[in-house]
Amino acid sequence: MNNQPNNDLKAKLLADFRASEERMNGASKSPLHQLRREALTQFDRLGFPTVKHEEWKYTNVNSLIKEVFEFNADARLTVEDLAQLEASRLEGNVLYFVNGRYQPELSTIVSPADQLSITTLAEAIKTTPELLTQYFAKYADYQDNAFTALNTAFAYDGVVIQVPAHTTVQAPTILRFISDARQVNVASHPRNLFIVNKDAEIKVAESFRTLGDQASFTNVVTEIVVAEDARMEYYKIQNESDMAYHIGTTQVDQKDGSLFYSATVTLDGGFIRNNLNIALDGSNCEAHMYGLYFPNGRQHIDNHTLVDHRKPNSHSNELYKGILEDRSTGVFNGKIFVQQDAQKTNAYQSCKNVVLSNDATMNTKPQLEIFADDVKCSHGTTTGKLNEEALFYMRSRGIPKDEAQSLLMYAFAEDVIQKIKIDALREQIERRIQAKLAR
Repeated sequence: MNNQPNNDLKAKLLADFRASEERMNGASKSPLHQLRREALTQFDRLGFPTVKHEEWKYTNVNSLIKEVFEFNADARLTVEDLAQLEASRLEGNVLYFVNGRYQPELSTIVSPADQLSITTLAEAIKTTPELLTQYFAKYADYQDNAFTALNTAFAYDGVVIQVPAHTTVQAPTILRFISDARQVNVASHPRNLFIVNKDAEIKVAESFRTLGDQASFTNVVTEIVVAEDARMEYYKIQNESDMAYHIGTTQVDQKDGSLFYSATVTLDGGFIRNNLNIALDGSNCEAHMYGLYFPNGRQHIDNHTLVDHRKPNSHSNELYKGILEDRSTGVFNGKIFVQQDAQKTNAYQSCKNVVLSNDATMNTKPQLEIFADDVKCSHGTTTGKLNEEALFYMRSRGIPKDEAQSLLMYAFAEDVIQKIKIDALREQIERRIQAKLAR
């Protein structure tokens, strides 16, 4: 066992798992539960990471593991409750999860069943265990990642989406995860699985919000399988509270000729860690990754990305941008691996940041490891202040300082904002960004 300070949360989780296992009777012998048990053993062995771990050097989880969370808090919201979030209704398949549990009475599915299969993880455990045996935890690494191991052991709800071969899903699918922290500190472990079969296409967005002023902890894992010649757009939008802890891992596996296109936008959240890992395990793949983050106050936002080129003739492109204010901190750690067989790879990575306060801190670490000899790769990062010449020019034309700063910041962010291809979602994000910049 990993002996470390502040491990009360770990002890509680281990005890909760064993208590629930005693109530399972014969289900405890299922292959899925055996996998859960193995994941829990790994979590027990790993323990929560500390700043001595290179991957967590700039992100200290001590404040998280000191909190006391309710993992089975009531998960019932009304339409009136949702109105407090000022969340506009987007057209498409909209699924609500509250404290990690699916809310069918709030959700709407418009795509026909022959075009899109949507089931909850809780339902899939009962009805299609063979599908989970084939895909569940086969991509997201729980051997070396404590939070992924924790999710694998405790995930009992989320969504399983399958797109049949040669099918284009016209309506976007929006997954709205809400932490109801009005009464107690709440925690959840949502688990999602997206399977996009050969020559299929889908757009999916994951949205995270907080209701209430208590602390919340969301530990989410999403596994995405993009088959031959399939195409997927994936968006992750975070607009959580200053008392929200969010640790998320999105693991993508791509096959020959596939396209994966993603954008991660973090508007608010007290403590955020996003892991986006893409394995280009096929020839002629494309992966596009965009990110935008706006920490202020004492918010901490950490984006870790990994692109693993395993086969030849593939392309990846990555652009992340941040605007930091007050005493906030940001982290960007971007890795690109080009394996020996991945000849003719093109891989590009860029991270650009604007720091508006002397008390804000941005830590960047681009990494590039190449084991092939016929490749085109580049990476770079910049961190600086707003363009003073442009600010002076705008003020000399009569534009007030605050308005001029907001316009420059929006212009800085706009090339990422425009990468969001779901129009209604992009417009909603634009409004929220403009409101935040105007504060």
